[in-house]
Amino acid sequence: MIDLHSHILPGLDDGARHLEDSFEIARGAVADGITAIAATPHVREDYPTTSDAMEGGVRQLSAALDRAGIDCQLLPGGEISLEQLERLAIDELRRFGLGGNPTYLLIETPYWDWPLALDMIVSRLAAHAITPVIAHPERNGAVQADLGKVAKLVTAGALIQVTAASVDGRLGRRARTCARKLLDAELVHMIGSDAHTAGVREVGLSAAREAVGDDVLGQWLTQDVPRAVVEGGPLPPRPEMRKRRGFRLRLRR
Repeated sequence: MIDLHSHILPGLDDGARHLEDSFEIARGAVADGITAIAATPHVREDYPTTSDAMEGGVRQLSAALDRAGIDCQLLPGGEISLEQLERLAIDELRRFGLGGNPTYLLIETPYWDWPLALDMIVSRLAAHAITPVIAHPERNGAVQADLGKVAKLVTAGALIQVTAASVDGRLGRRARTCARKLLDAELVHMIGSDAHTAGVREVGLSAAREAVGDDVLGQWLTQDVPRAVVEGGPLPPRPEMRKRRGFRLRLRR
């Protein structure tokens, strides 16, 4: 599996505080069956990470993982807030390309309200041949009330990444229910851990993949699409979702 959302770089944001935290996340990833993990530090007002800091952090942590014998490929990236999207030049944004691919950018969804400018931001990035990957919309109250907000973004060309801990229920019933509804509506393209430390949204992609309840779809969400993003190839076609008995009923509760 490939995890394209983590806060594994030490000391840059509210994720790993020091190298041992980074090692714990990486060891957990390896134990979970993850072969590559993207470092996607926050890029926002409270954590104004620069591309230089991210790239330097990836080089240093990659070398440290090699020395420690932890066999997990570290990839570059960034989780960009909406306000920073407006402030940073396109060339700077490309340096935060998801998994090292400058044509994909991980965008942070606010946890409250729904920004009216998001549709325009998706269009602006698309005009520069950048595909937005919208992170954790299932944790936004407005999306929980109206999946149509996400459907509009997908129609405009965005990809959707939900958090593993939402899919398997670790983030509570509302996030889980919304994630499952988005999956059922075929509006999800990837699952990411959003790992901050070993104890905060720990990696856990395998548990989320199992919770999807469809082996082929689970592989597509955690392996096939992330690999296509990293390698720059065409996105593989979405497998037909196997309907599970009682699935829709559980979503309505």
